Amino acid sequence: MSTLNNNSAAIKPNLYNPVHLLAFGFGSGLVPKVPGTAGTLAAIIPWLWMSELSLSVYLLVLAFACLIGIVICDKTSSDLKVHDHSGIVWDEFCGFWITMIMIPATWQWILGGFILFRFFDIIKPWPISWLDKKVSGGFGIMIDDLLAGLFSLIILQLILHFY
Repeated sequence: MSTLNNNSAAIKPNLYNPVHLLAFGFGSGLVPKVPGTAGTLAAIIPWLWMSELSLSVYLLVLAFACLIGIVICDKTSSDLKVHDHSGIVWDEFCGFWITMIMIPATWQWILGGFILFRFFDIIKPWPISWLDKKVSGGFGIMIDDLLAGLFSLIILQLILHFY
């Protein structure tokens, strides 16, 4: 990790490379300000399709997306020589999709999931902050967002249950 720098502003991916294209959320991570928020917004579009899947198929798609995310985030980070480039947003896609497991596809629930996920992803309460600092590579890029998604999912499910 010491060979990777953290000045991600000037370093651009090759969006003709399918690995970079996915890691950068189909280009949504290239917005100059708040790329994580843009990536989370972009994740809503495929989630609308995923929300129509049975729970078992949804979880299989999600598991595949998370596993492939470890690989594509690691490869893109390595290619760009930047650990956790701010434009890598596949982790936001997967974190949001975790947030939205078994959540109704209405604008109110989508907005609630979006706000909760962004809150936990930005604030990074323990143990998210610890994982963000201590775990490297593709898994390190992914794990903090996956856990933020899990925290958000728990809160949304509690609201859904008691609502």
